[in-house]
Amino acid sequence: MNKKILVTEGDPVSLRLLVYTLQHEGYQVLTTANGLEGLRKAVKEKPALVILDVMLSGIDGFEVCHRLRTEPQTGQLPILMLSASGEEIDKSAWLNAGADDYVSMPWHLRELVTKVATLLEREKERLS
Repeated sequence: MNKKILVTEGDPVSLRLLVYTLQHEGYQVLTTANGLEGLRKAVKEKPALVILDVMLSGIDGFEVCHRLRTEPQTGQLPILMLSASGEEIDKSAWLNAGADDYVSMPWHLRELVTKVATLLEREKERLS
């Protein structure tokens, strides 16, 4: 199974924490710091899952998510959205953008890892 995860996160400290945590769990982690770069890398690298920060420079995570959903190459990718702002964003906002799940601050890394594993398992079942 493809264990490649693309993390698009604008905050360097959060990005390092996510990379460390996911690599520790055995995932190959690709990173980008802005929305447009995330879109390009998702198409080029074909990750198994995308983790998207809501607050990104250029285009925000909601728009990135929406665009990923409209592209044939990325339309079925599992997408987990993150909010580092500390604000609980209405569940309908990330669902309307097309995300599969959402984690808000404060992140509980174990919860994040569990959601990643669940989304990847669901995708594995969908493909089989």
